Amino acid sequence: MEDTDIREFLDQAIKENEVMLFMKGTPEQPACGFSLRTSGALNALGVRYAALDVLPDPRIRQELSGLSGWPTIPQLFIGGELVGGCDIVMEMYEKGELAERLGADMPEDEDIEPAPAPGEMPVSNGPIPLENKLNR
Repeated sequence: MEDTDIREFLDQAIKENEVMLFMKGTPEQPACGFSLRTSGALNALGVRYAALDVLPDPRIRQELSGLSGWPTIPQLFIGGELVGGCDIVMEMYEKGELAERLGADMPEDEDIEPAPAPGEMPVSNGPIPLENKLNR
């Protein structure tokens, strides 16, 4: 797969998914603490979102950063617009701004948890599996 194909796939994923999270690992198995916290905030709000693991091919991260202008992972997009990385998402979550932007209610319990493992009880809505076609 060419770099331009990767960039087009990423751009399409951002446009087609109202809430799109690029992360290390998956919501069920985050591969870093920042990705864990970011997906956990979305899970705590019970919103539906698509997630894509950037780890299978280093070109994914390179093309994503070129597309977004943001150097770090995770990256959260809402309505096709880059919101930011973990620090920004967590600040927005704590202030209730993320819930407001997503039209969600803030949970009573402030604990942020990863998505349940496959076969466990799912969170309300939760992550949408997005097949990583880039590593083929």
